[in-house]
Order: sequence, then structure tokens, then C-alpha cells
Amino acid sequence: MSNFYSQLRLSSSIGKRLKQRMETMTTMMIDRRSFTTTEGSRPIIVHKRSLDILHDPWFNKGTAFSMTERDRLDLRGLLPPNVMTSQQQIDRFMVDLKRLEVQARDGPSDPNALAKWRILNRLHDRNEAMYYKVLIDNIEEYAPIVYTPTVGLVCQKYSGLFRRPRGMYFSAADRGEMMSMVYNWPAEQVDMIVVTDGSRILGLGDLGVQGIGIAIGKLDLYVAAAGINPQRVLPVMIDVGTNNEELLKNPLYLGLQEHRLDGEEYVSVIDEFMEAVFTRWPHVIVQFEDFQSKWAFNLLQRYRNTYRMFNDDVQGTAGVAVAGLLGAVRAQGRPMIDFPKQKIVVAGAGSAGLGVVNAARKTMKRMLGNNESAFESARSQFWVVDAKGLITEERENIDPGALPFARKTTEIGRQGLREGASLVEVVKQVKPDVLLGLSAVGGLFSREVLEALKCSTSTRPAIFAMSNPTQNAECTSEEAFSIVGDNVVFASGSPFKDVDLGNGRIGHSNQGNNMYLFPGIGLGTLLSGSRIISDGMLQAAAECLAAYMKEEDVLKGIIYPSISSIRDITTQVAAAVVKEAIIEDLAEGYREMDGRELKKLNEEEILTFVKNNMWNPVYPTLVYRKD
Repeated sequence: MSNFYSQLRLSSSIGKRLKQRMETMTTMMIDRRSFTTTEGSRPIIVHKRSLDILHDPWFNKGTAFSMTERDRLDLRGLLPPNVMTSQQQIDRFMVDLKRLEVQARDGPSDPNALAKWRILNRLHDRNEAMYYKVLIDNIEEYAPIVYTPTVGLVCQKYSGLFRRPRGMYFSAADRGEMMSMVYNWPAEQVDMIVVTDGSRILGLGDLGVQGIGIAIGKLDLYVAAAGINPQRVLPVMIDVGTNNEELLKNPLYLGLQEHRLDGEEYVSVIDEFMEAVFTRWPHVIVQFEDFQSKWAFNLLQRYRNTYRMFNDDVQGTAGVAVAGLLGAVRAQGRPMIDFPKQKIVVAGAGSAGLGVVNAARKTMKRMLGNNESAFESARSQFWVVDAKGLITEERENIDPGALPFARKTTEIGRQGLREGASLVEVVKQVKPDVLLGLSAVGGLFSREVLEALKCSTSTRPAIFAMSNPTQNAECTSEEAFSIVGDNVVFASGSPFKDVDLGNGRIGHSNQGNNMYLFPGIGLGTLLSGSRIISDGMLQAAAECLAAYMKEEDVLKGIIYPSISSIRDITTQVAAAVVKEAIIEDLAEGYREMDGRELKKLNEEEILTFVKNNMWNPVYPTLVYRKD
């Protein structure tokens, strides 16, 4: 009998231990599920073998296929026998790249940067994982090749450079067919679309269908910086014609050779596209890119409260500029809360220029108390100058977007200014803290304008020559430091070299590149599950970037971080966007992490969640299965 009770007690003890172990395992499973590496190197099921695999850049590993995979995928004998590591492959490619850079030129008109683009593009065509590994590991060198400034040249020459299709083309001729067309794209899930109509590519104007190059370049950075899976990105061109007479007459042009649609006809095409892509991929994020000003704002307002979308020219440029403006305040040795005291002269009243002043005004408003009087007070800190001069309330046929920033007649009278006053006059009279250029007019900040800025009331005036590509920059870093003085803070949209000021001092050239923000905005929106991209989420991204720089660097005039840190910057920005989406009660979660679980995470756990869901260019194991 005693033996029976001892066995019963033992059984009970074992049962308790088993129960405790099960509870522990359940907790571990929940934790593991919450932080699972969803973009890790899990096996991938493929429905092709042999040469079909080698010709598919999504799955091709080249000489890195293991012997077991070669047997499994019918590749034995189709590759050299030596199995190479991915690093050995990259080493071979980099040797060839350096050797071929000069040989790949098409003569004296084809610059070295375009030669690099061609070689990288060929790698992209045959092996995506290796392409992105090269790009990530050499991001500082190759970001200017796949993105601005080289991408502008690529777009200009795209009809001649086109070799194999990448992305989708929707045209005015496809009206009524787009809902079925989206199913021609092979990916079952698309997370990120970058779409353009080619009407205003960088500062180069209407490039028509050739603008697809900017969408491809942007998505390369979404993959490299944000870790968006390259199999779930889609570059899109909406071809509604072109008003570029050269292209209309060029027999080799690849797009519709007819003038652009306008008005309701144009809007109906964009409406049909948006309905089609969100019907097939309800959770996709669409970034609008390089739409001409008259449509950029209208389409943003039309869709932003219905779809997960944003316009990088309006909102991304604005966020990067605001981060730089906050950095310029810090570079003066003042706290960011002093930003509303800054006097800012803005050259350019297009979609980018007005996007920046609107975002900067909202930032000032929030710092001043976030009420209507604060909003009105913030308005008075901006002087907007366009091709016709200073914009005032006397301007006839004023652009509705510029109207809130039109100076009042009583104000300009006291300042000795008038409607249409030149940029030089405005700078002389206002004595601004910041001269901000988004005009797309190269050299607009002439010697006379920069000389006038020397009278700024700021101890450390800032110049933002933000127009792209390089030839459209309002001034160079050399001009800024040599004319205004050593103490100026300089930033530009395209890269410029630092300036040697002598005696071991350096004039830092900051690149206010949109790639600091748009990858993080996209990734943060994706992972938060937010159905819209709110002003608060964009503001959180900008403030995160502004706070990223260390105080000692900012005081040296370094207001933007190194591009080499882009992966870490994007992680931080994405986490800030997720956090803001949670605060605004917009977060619905992502995959296994639903909205309720997401809200339980602290800041460190949100960062871990973001990192675990970033794709890395590692060759996955491939497993063949018949359709």
C-alpha cells in the first residue's frame, strides 16, 4: 500500500514537472513566434529545375549551388565542379568590376558611373541575392550608382539601355484591363510598389516611359537599406504619353508616342491602377515618385486616407529636409526646440519645396503648442520665392499650395520688399538663418545671393542646395564655404566632396538624401500594419533621423549620418514609425504579430521585431516540388 502511494506521489510530481515544462515551452513558443525571423534563410519551394533555375535571378546561385542541390535540382554537369562560397563569388565579381569599369564605356560620352551601372545591372539580371550583397556591403560607393545622381542619366538613356524587363508597365492603352493585368506579375505577395508616370524625373523633366529607371533604383534601396524581400517589390511605370517632343520624334523610344493625358482622363487611369493593385495585394504600400507638381499634391490628397501610400517627393524630401533643419539648429549650439525662431528663405514652390515648408511649419506648430495660433505664428517664418520672385498675397493666379505662405502686404512693406522681389533682395532684407533650395535650377545661389547671406543674423547660417541631380544643385559646397565663410552649414541633395578649409579644418558636405527616410517609412508602415501613413508617422521618422547624430558631430557641421550606416538608420526610423503607429492606434500588426501583441512590446522589443523582419542576401536552401 505504501508502495502504491509513493508511486502515486511520484506520478503526481512527474505530472507537475511535465505541466511546468509544457507551460515554459508554451511561453517560449509564444516569445519565439513573436520574434521569429520571418525573413531568414528558411527553405524555399521552387517549381523549376535545371537551366530554368540558372536563368532565374530570384533563385540562381551560380557556382554556389551545393552538390546535393545540384543533384536535387538537376544541375550536375551544368556548372563548373568547384563549389564556391558567396564571398568567393563576390571577390571574383569585384575584381571583374574594377577591371571592366573602363572597358564597359560606350566611348567618351559614357561616363564611368554609367559603366558601373551597366555592370551591376547585368549582375542584377542573373543573381539577385549576390547583387544585393554587393550593394549592401558597398552601399556608400554604389548608392550613387543605382540611385541619384547616376539614375538620372540612366533614365535619360533608358530606351537604349533596356535589355530585359523589370517591373510592370500600365499605359493609357490598357484602360479597362488593369484589374486582370496585375495577375500577370508572378509574385503572390507584393509588399512595396514604387510608381511613376515619368512626368518629372528628378530635375530632368518629362522622360516618359524611361522614368521606370527611378522606380527600379528606389526599390533597390528598399531592399538594401530596409531589407524588403526583393521577390516582393514591384517597380511600376504608368505611361500616359509624354510632352517631350524629342521622345515623340525618336523612333527608338519605347513608350506611347502621344501627348500626355490630362484632367479627368488622367485621373481615371491612376484610379484604375490603384484599385487593381490593392485588389490583388490589399496590404501593399505604394510610393508615388516623380509626378509633376500639379498632380503630386492632388493625388496624395486623393488617396492618402484610403490606401497605404505616400509621395516621397512631397513627404520624404520634406522629412529629410526637416531633419536637416533641426540639425542646423543644433549646429548653432541651440536646442531643437528653438527651431520655430529660424527665419527660412525657400527657393522653389514646386511639390518638393511646398512639401518641405508644410512639414517644417507643422514641426514648428507642434513645438509652439500645437494649436491654431501656433500654426499661424509658424507661417511667418517662411519667405517663398519662385521663378516670378517673392510670393505675396498680391500674386495673381497663385498656386493653392503656395497660398498659405504668401506674405502679407503689410509685412513685406515693413521689410522693404514687394511682390516678385528677387531672391537676392529677399536674402538681403530678411537676413535668414537658412537658405533652402528646391528649385531644380542649377547655380541659382549665385555669388551675389551667397554674398547677401553673409549678412545673416545667424552665427552659423545654413545652405540647403537640395535639387537633384548634381547639375541642378543651387550651388556647390566649394562655392558655399568660399563665399559665405568657413562657419556655414552645407547640405545638398546630390553628393559633393568635403572642402579643405586649410589648417586641418574641413567644411563638411552633408547629403540630405531621401534614402535616409523612405526605406524606414516603408518598412515601419509594413510591420506596423497601419492602413494609412499618418503625418505623425512621418514626423516621427524625421525626428528620429534628426536625433540620430551625436552632439560632437553636429557641432562640427555634420547634420546627416554616413550612408554606410543606412541599414542601422533605417532600423531606427522603422521602429520610430511602428511606435508612432501604436501611439495613434493605427497598428494592426504583421503576420504572426497581431496588433494586440505589437502594443505589448517595449522600445527594445520593437527594434528586435524590426531587425528580425529585414531580409538579408543569404542563399536559401531550394527544394523542388512539381506544380
